[in-house]
Amino acid sequence: MINFFEFYNIPESFNPDEAAIKNKFYSLSKQYHPDFFANEDEAKQQEILEISTINNKAYNTLSNSAKRLEYILKQHGFVNEGAKPQLPADFLMEMMDLNERLMEVDDAEELAKLRAEALAVEDNLSEELSKLTTDYETLNDTAKESRLNQIADIYYRQKYLLRIKDSLNTFASRF
Repeated sequence: MINFFEFYNIPESFNPDEAAIKNKFYSLSKQYHPDFFANEDEAKQQEILEISTINNKAYNTLSNSAKRLEYILKQHGFVNEGAKPQLPADFLMEMMDLNERLMEVDDAEELAKLRAEALAVEDNLSEELSKLTTDYETLNDTAKESRLNQIADIYYRQKYLLRIKDSLNTFASRF
């Protein structure tokens, strides 16, 4: 699997220079645009098409903070398809309580309170994530590994919370 940060020749970061990403994307788009290689042989055209595809994927991933976070975690083996992460018991209890109260909600006012609670949890997770990702690039490899573990924990809690938010939206249509 190609490393998009290496492809763009920028350091791995949760908060990269977005202008540098955009500039690299446009530069490579011009350099490897398939139309410029229309008279080349089939092998060269295929090579250019592959580079162009990688460039598009790299830009789509690195220019989106959520995709970038997941990408970095996947690159380091902290996120795998079908993985069943161990979430903290207190978080699970909080989510179970929220979900149970959601199943019993009777009116829009109660639903609004539950939505506010879910948003507060989401804000806390986002704030925690921001603190963990701010200085990531400056850490040594051992510290990065530890930090990635903490970031993965928040990532999985955010994914879990997303299901609760989807349920909130489903229930909102009832009122």
